[in-house]
Amino acid sequence: MKPYVKLICIALVTLLFIAAKGDQTIKESSFSKSLVPGKFILEAEDGWWNWGMAPIYDENGKLHIFMSTIPYKGRWVTDSKIVHFTANRPEGPYTFVDTTFSSNTATYHNPQVSKVGDTYVLVYLIKEKGTPRIAQQIGIATTKSLDEPWVESPHNPIIKASGKMDGANIIHASNPTFLVDEDGKFRIYYKSVTDKYKPKQFREMSLAISDNIEGPYQNYEANPLISYADQGRDIEDPYAFYYEGMYYMIVEDRMDIKGLLEGNPTPIDALKLGGNRPGLIYKSKDGINWGIPEIGYNTNTHYFDKELARSERPNILWKDGKPEYLFLACHDKDPTAGYFLKIEGWND
Repeated sequence: MKPYVKLICIALVTLLFIAAKGDQTIKESSFSKSLVPGKFILEAEDGWWNWGMAPIYDENGKLHIFMSTIPYKGRWVTDSKIVHFTANRPEGPYTFVDTTFSSNTATYHNPQVSKVGDTYVLVYLIKEKGTPRIAQQIGIATTKSLDEPWVESPHNPIIKASGKMDGANIIHASNPTFLVDEDGKFRIYYKSVTDKYKPKQFREMSLAISDNIEGPYQNYEANPLISYADQGRDIEDPYAFYYEGMYYMIVEDRMDIKGLLEGNPTPIDALKLGGNRPGLIYKSKDGINWGIPEIGYNTNTHYFDKELARSERPNILWKDGKPEYLFLACHDKDPTAGYFLKIEGWND
C-alpha cells in the first residue's frame, strides 16, 4: 500500500471513530420537543400530600384522575391510599369522588389506569404492613364503569416479591405500567429489585405477561429488560405504551443514566437522586429490546418559573387513541400533585 493511501485510510478510520464517539450524545426526542407547559393541579388538603396522577377519559369525555395521597404524619410506604377525582378538563376544577383503595393492613400507591375494550384496568403498588420496606408487590383491579367499585384480581398480588430473576432472588416488584401488545396479550412492565447486588439494591425494568387481564402473570424469562446495575446506577417510574406499531417507555432518570451513556456521569457521591434531571424515553419494535434512550421530558424549570424539584411518575392522558397530555408528579414546595404538559404535533 502506498504511503499516502495508508494515511488516507488512517484518516478515514479516525473520522469514523470521532463520529462514533459523537453519537454518544443523548438527543432530545421528538416527543419531548412536542411538550407545551400546562398547569400545576390537584392541591392537597391540609395535612396531606398528593402524588402520581393517572388520568383517563370515560365514555362520556369526563376526565378521571387516580392518584396517591399520603398523610404528613404517616409515610407513603405504610399509609398511602388511592383516591379518585374528576374534572371536565385537565385545568380543572377537580371534584373528589371517593377513596378507591385504602386499608388498615396495606398501603396502595402509584396507580396507572388504562382501558381495554369495555373494561377499565388499574394497576398499582401494594405493600402489606409489617413487612420489610423492600417487600413491595403489584396488584390489578378492573371495572366496567368508573362510577362503580373496582374488583381486585383473585390472583393479587399478580407480581410478587418472590421467585428468581437473572440468577438471583426477586425481593421487590412495584410501579407497574400496563398495555396490550401487538398480539393481544397483556403486559405489565415494572420496577424490579433482586438480591444480586446485596447489600446494595438497584432498580431494573422487567416484564410480566398474561393471556388474561386479571392474570395470572408470568415473568419474562430474560428479565430484567433494562438495567444499569452493573454500573452501580438505575432508573425509575416506567410508563410504557404501544403506539403506531412501536413500543415506548418513559422513565425517570434518577441516577444520571444520560451522563453514564455519554461517558461523563455525575459522581455517585455528588448525585442528587430522583427526578432532578430530564426523563428518558426508550423506543422498541418488540418491547423487549430497548436500546439507547433519548430525552423524554425536561425538568420543571424548563416549563415553569420555579426552583428545580423532582418531576417523576410520567403518565399519559389519551384521547381518541392519541396521546394528548403528559402528567408528571412534582415534589416541590407547593402542595399540588404535580403538573401536566400538552402534547402538540408529536410526529415521531
